[in-house]
Amino acid sequence: MSDHPTHLRIHQFAGLKPGPRLLVSAAVHGNEIAGVGAIERVMAMLDSGALTLRKGTLTFIPIVNPLAHRLQRREGERNLNRNLRVNPIPQDFEDRIANKFCPWLAASDVLLDLHSFNNPGPAFAMLGPRDNDGDLEPFRHQAAESALALAVGTDRIVEGWLSTYALGLKRRAEKAADGSRKMALQQDPHYGVGTTEYMRSQGGYCITLECGQHADPRGPEVAFQAILRTLVLLGMVAPGCVEPADPTRPVELLQLYEVVDREHADDRFEREWASFDAIAEGERIGTRADGTPVLAPFGGRIVFPNSRSEPGHEWFYLAKPSDRVLS
Repeated sequence: MSDHPTHLRIHQFAGLKPGPRLLVSAAVHGNEIAGVGAIERVMAMLDSGALTLRKGTLTFIPIVNPLAHRLQRREGERNLNRNLRVNPIPQDFEDRIANKFCPWLAASDVLLDLHSFNNPGPAFAMLGPRDNDGDLEPFRHQAAESALALAVGTDRIVEGWLSTYALGLKRRAEKAADGSRKMALQQDPHYGVGTTEYMRSQGGYCITLECGQHADPRGPEVAFQAILRTLVLLGMVAPGCVEPADPTRPVELLQLYEVVDREHADDRFEREWASFDAIAEGERIGTRADGTPVLAPFGGRIVFPNSRSEPGHEWFYLAKPSDRVLS
């Protein structure tokens, strides 16, 4: 038996009437499994006739990274959700998966990518840039993507991933490389590109749905309802199979503006942070190994704090209220 999985499992339901091409993916990070069971549950409904596909093409990839999933950890040999692209000369398992996965993304119109996170916290959606003609992430589907982010039902939506990540990449590029492939990947300008960024580069639109903390028992239900709500939004299944998200609910919209790397193994947080804990301007978030304080430049929230991050990797993100209007 091979030490590594030798195939990627893909399921497709082709409606007899033309319509959107939706791809739903999970376990891009192997220990983020909320979406795996949710996908299996929706497929069972389609197979039994409890749910009817009215039009379009629905593709499910329940375990995008089977090696990381088998190992019950985030990565197999590297982070699949960074440097995602077709690799003519694959160097590792994730490169080989990307070579199979990227064409499925390119062949789709819409992506719902299901994830979870380390620290306790509520589910939230991440959407892409506003319509623009810039060099970093040109985009033309702001309205459709905003509608998708609202439809899945979370009370918090976050924007600004790639522009914020680019700031961190610029800082990393200024540091001396050690010649390793790992360092080369971290300093690659393409490093911030994952599933949704690749999808947008191919002309589609998408959201990342963070279904809560990895072990949160509510995560699979969040993922399940999001899949059904997406299908209803796109007209691919009839309304009534799921309770729609309350359109009048208050939604907190945040914009990422900073990513801070851990520089040394002795860098430490001031306290145990959870995603979206409130922070005040000037509040001490942590302390560097040499005693230098790490302070919040603005009031807002901390996102994805990771006390176990390796030096040279993201330690935490900062977000502030966004002026974007979702309708």
